[in-house]
Amino acid sequence: MLTPLASLRTGLELRLTAESRAWLHRALAEAADTKTGAGTTASATGPGTAASATGADTTASATGPGTAENAAGPRGLPAWELHFVTAGRNCRPAERHAQAGHDVVDGARVLLLHAAAPGTDTVVRLYERGSADERRAVLLALPHLDPPPGTPRALALVEDALRTNDTRLVAAALGPYAATHLDAHQWRQGVLKCLFTGVPVDAVAGLEHRAAGDGELARMLTDYARERSAAGRTVPEDLHRVLRLARFEDT
Repeated sequence: MLTPLASLRTGLELRLTAESRAWLHRALAEAADTKTGAGTTASATGPGTAASATGADTTASATGPGTAENAAGPRGLPAWELHFVTAGRNCRPAERHAQAGHDVVDGARVLLLHAAAPGTDTVVRLYERGSADERRAVLLALPHLDPPPGTPRALALVEDALRTNDTRLVAAALGPYAATHLDAHQWRQGVLKCLFTGVPVDAVAGLEHRAAGDGELARMLTDYARERSAAGRTVPEDLHRVLRLARFEDT
């Protein structure tokens, strides 16, 4: 049986154009080289390379596992980080999978993060300095990173995403990492944030397990439902679904 990441890569490659598959193979190889210290120079030839996309000097100034942590900008960044940033323009779905644009870019970035095995400092930097799409990829990658990032700092990224009104960030924040590591209060607030912003609760990993029999969550949901009803607003069906779980009515 394929691991989740192996399944992700197989499915991703099936949906990419031939040129994007070649880019992905090269990018992942360079990420793996960074992890092992075998090399950190981005390919500078051909369309879609990190160098041609950014015009930057792509030679890292150090080698070994600490390279990602030592990089501070486009000049001297490891090749895999440049690929991470430029994935949106280099990773394109085949015509028959044209609707999968965001999904394939997310998948490529998750695979790059796993292959490079960056330290916590690099993971945090990529999130804090990244675009919304890059931040989402960092959140999606959190449960797949080996070694895992430091829990307090990784959770700070999850909590930051939950404070935004970007529905795709909120959905990514409530993935498997949050299901395992987020404390009860923050997790309940995340579920409510989904209801506030219209994110389907199907995005909440581990929902049935964590919501089951949660009396405090049931109280919060009941209060929210009453507020909406009093204001003449519709109570979303997802709220009723989670409330049934919290009351052990749908387990």
